[in-house]
Amino acid sequence: MMQWREGAVVETIREWPGAVEYAVRLASPDGTGSEVRALAYTGMVGRPEPGDRVILNASALLKGLGTGGLAFVVAIPDRLPDDAPESLGHIVKARYTPQQQMFLAVDEQDSIHHDVLLDAESLDGMPVVVCDLHSALPAVIAGVRLARPDARVAYVMTDGGALPIAFSRAVAGLAEAGWLAATLTVGQAFGGDHEAVSLHSGLLAARHVVGADVTVVAQGPGNVGTGTRWGYSGVAAAEALHATHVLGGTSIAALRVSGSDHRPRHRGISHHSTTAYGDALLSAAIVPVLAGGGELAALVRRQATELAARSRADLDVVEIGTEGVLDALRQSPVRLSTMGRGLEEDLAAFVLSAVAGVCAAQRVSER
Repeated sequence: MMQWREGAVVETIREWPGAVEYAVRLASPDGTGSEVRALAYTGMVGRPEPGDRVILNASALLKGLGTGGLAFVVAIPDRLPDDAPESLGHIVKARYTPQQQMFLAVDEQDSIHHDVLLDAESLDGMPVVVCDLHSALPAVIAGVRLARPDARVAYVMTDGGALPIAFSRAVAGLAEAGWLAATLTVGQAFGGDHEAVSLHSGLLAARHVVGADVTVVAQGPGNVGTGTRWGYSGVAAAEALHATHVLGGTSIAALRVSGSDHRPRHRGISHHSTTAYGDALLSAAIVPVLAGGGELAALVRRQATELAARSRADLDVVEIGTEGVLDALRQSPVRLSTMGRGLEEDLAAFVLSAVAGVCAAQRVSER
């Protein structure tokens, strides 16, 4: 259920492309309402200014959620934004919600890329790294750049987490640093450099429109999990690997691993990875693990071998060396954080993601 609040903008806290975070004082009868953090997507509601009255969706804030635990500006009722420039696009995303928007998708008839995608059928072996968590993205790219600094990397954001790509400060920072050649938002996700109707056409556009050497597929920030075997948004990683296989790409299944998570189901290889790759996946994929290392690395190798043995898919467990990986991660232009833990707090989570990137880069050189 939606929980609405009204407030007044106090000040700007920070901003990045497509989003501005504000301090907003909630309305109250005596004028002493509490101050909260609120995010405005400028492409959707315009740009509030200090003093503006704003209508907020405060549901996640009041629930005390993590990634989405702030208020969102729904409207500036006293000052409507200007209409967006006229566009040929007619693909609606966030469909049949009050804030549905219309975009020019890369694969629709009015797109300049339509003819390219009309005939595109293959990824030409392009390595596609599929991740459960959005937080793996910068670590994967760090690994790609370690092994192949000149590689063009595209990010395909699916709609299992945040729908607006502008929510991700990591994507903004990676793009600004030149670590991303382009972003593509697929399904109901929106706001990338290119919009695509489906994951399949998004992958084809990454290859044939962007010219990517490596593509990373992951949901946006704010994954959903219930603690049950199948009730989590990351199970869609299997679907992304299926799409890659169907389109003739090289499927690389990045493992979700933790050495610090207090929940047993996420220690070592997370149950999210074992379910997605062991039960939901039906097509072949490469599963990168660490070569050498300590006790946790040995545990992950053993778990990955057991996963491959029981999976209905043909999983190829490949050991990847870690020389230079830690330095590469420390050079990330954005802060590394997963489930509230940084690089030094959960080293394994980022190193396993980075070796998936190394593995992908090695496959580029083999093509």
